[in-house]
Amino acid sequence: MSTLKKIFNKIKFLAVFTVPAASVLFVILFIFLLSETPLDTLYYFFIGPFSNLFHFGNMLNAAVPLIIGALGINIAMKTGCLNLGGEGQIYLGAFVSVITAINIYASFSWLPGIIATVLSIIFGSLFSAAAAAFSGFCKAKWKTNELITTFLLSCALIPVINYLVTGPFLDPQTSLLSTGKIAENMRFALILKPSGLNTSVFTALIIAFIVHFFLYNTRAGYEFRITGLNEMFARYGGINTKLNIVLSMAISGFLYGLAGSVAVFGSNYAVIKEFSSGLGWSALTVALFSNFSPLAVLPCALFLSWINSGARIAMQNTGLTYEIAHIIQAVIFILSTSAFFKRSQFDKSIFSNLRKINIINKGKE
Repeated sequence: MSTLKKIFNKIKFLAVFTVPAASVLFVILFIFLLSETPLDTLYYFFIGPFSNLFHFGNMLNAAVPLIIGALGINIAMKTGCLNLGGEGQIYLGAFVSVITAINIYASFSWLPGIIATVLSIIFGSLFSAAAAAFSGFCKAKWKTNELITTFLLSCALIPVINYLVTGPFLDPQTSLLSTGKIAENMRFALILKPSGLNTSVFTALIIAFIVHFFLYNTRAGYEFRITGLNEMFARYGGINTKLNIVLSMAISGFLYGLAGSVAVFGSNYAVIKEFSSGLGWSALTVALFSNFSPLAVLPCALFLSWINSGARIAMQNTGLTYEIAHIIQAVIFILSTSAFFKRSQFDKSIFSNLRKINIINKGKE
């Protein structure tokens, strides 16, 4: 049994590289099919993000909200929930954080910038946490499907925030459909000029390690994982599974809101109408790509950010359209989903049978 398990683990290890390898092959195929200058396009697509500090820093900066959002999905998945409300929760958290920051600066300008920033981001993220926790409560109380409730609530939040951004909170001093900008002392500091990379990258790294530690080194994290693996077993073991479902969804929403707030406080400095469009689905792609492992989220987010950045640079310098990034993201989404479920089923069927055979053989001996 141990030999077969080692062989299977090696196969699983190699399978990790299947998704990125297939994605790169799809990129090359589409470039040769769609571009009039495929060799130049390949250069700009794959090498462009590393060609100078501006592109490299922006690529890293784009990965930050993906990391934090994907970690939020990981938390929810550990209790068997899937939060599909990322689009609305990111938008909501960013909007409330910015409005809070503007009001704090207007009323308490003497407050140190770092404290005002932290308070604003936490307050905004709590709104997103409440939105996700509502879906978790509905699932725990009435067995409502959280995929439907999170998605529908997200769809309802987006037009409401659009109205607020373009109506009561519209900044008349800008030509953009956006709120007013936050004060300069409340923005994340740039660390790789002239790119937009800022200190929020350290926030993403710290949160990734905190989530990993929480899930695999604390009692609460253990209860989350047991709830997701077998809710009935966890309940018979004395674990409050309903509370864990609500808490995991609340943390998931909080991290989604944090992702939106970080994106604004580090780059845009204001909430532009639907600035987060597609960000929630990209975070979900990263979570699937990483097989819901907190630390694996880091390289997976960088990979997806590299693909998006390469597509943008290739579009600027050649005739390639940016839609290729969305196509590749769809490929990653499909391959990751298939690989994830197949691995899960394969693990359960193979190793459960091997354990039974091993027990029977020991009994015969």
